Amino acid sequence: MIYGYIRPFYNDENMQIQKDMLQGCEVIFEEKHGGPKKRVELENLLIEMQAGDIIRVSRFFSIADSKKHLVELLAICKRDDVKMEFIQEKVTNMDFLNMDLETILKHFTSFQSDIIKQSTIIGMAEAKAKGKSIGRPKKSDDNVKKAIDMYQSGKFTLLDIKNETGISKSTLYRYLESLE
Repeated sequence: MIYGYIRPFYNDENMQIQKDMLQGCEVIFEEKHGGPKKRVELENLLIEMQAGDIIRVSRFFSIADSKKHLVELLAICKRDDVKMEFIQEKVTNMDFLNMDLETILKHFTSFQSDIIKQSTIIGMAEAKAKGKSIGRPKKSDDNVKKAIDMYQSGKFTLLDIKNETGISKSTLYRYLESLE
């Protein structure tokens, strides 16, 4: 049996990209959320699979939330004689012994980047839902106006402006560009 597994994540919330990649799967287990907790469909897949089956996912991050989680899933597949195919990485759990270290590290670096992106987006959405503001706080308009006035007077160095207003050189230049 060829199983697929998909879940929503930062650049594929409706999972269409993953669905398109999983052509040929007989059954696709579709998670309702992209978070690491309560992955019901993943548990159902692990219960359902049998020796000789294939699990197909679009990439490492589709099925695992951390390197430790990926290692655990690979161990389960090895124990149960199940092949796992990672389409984007063009690798299976059987191929790792034949890969050079550079390729393995490249795959894991990309995987780690996906983990960070997903957790950042989930965290931002949760903060927004709680009414918290996202991003760096804006500088006070009074300080910005004062910094611009000091700069335009020509009597102050950038260090003087920063010390007096707390506005950095790059921030000051960004505000000056917006005036033009």
